[in-house]
Amino acid sequence: MTESAQTPSLYDRLGGTFGIAALMDVLTDRLYDNVSANRNPDVQKLHETNSRAGFKFMVTAWSIQETGGPQCYPGRDMREAHENMVATEYDFDVVALEIAATLSFCGVPQQEAKEYLDIIESYRHDVLTASAGKANAPSTESA
Repeated sequence: MTESAQTPSLYDRLGGTFGIAALMDVLTDRLYDNVSANRNPDVQKLHETNSRAGFKFMVTAWSIQETGGPQCYPGRDMREAHENMVATEYDFDVVALEIAATLSFCGVPQQEAKEYLDIIESYRHDVLTASAGKANAPSTESA
């Protein structure tokens, strides 16, 4: 339960583990197929080198935990997870828009979609700050 004993957590309102897993199944497929997201070479490389099933698991576990469910995410925090990527505001917005579209496509009510998107937005700084270090690092390639 969240703030009030009568208000179920976002985790519960999204259908618990199975509801969130169903949403993330759709979302991760859409992210893998999103042409705009895959224009970023770091995203494209991530999709080429990591299994789709593993990515689905990690996104699902993260979402379960972040929405108030069991603490089951075994991955790194968002800053650390994105430190080897260069992500721009545009890149972040592409992913956030795909998340919003997926929540709508799957029929998630507006309040729950807003709360989930607020969670995503709360990580913008971590994702962009981590990737900024790579973007500003001196090149190791020879000219």
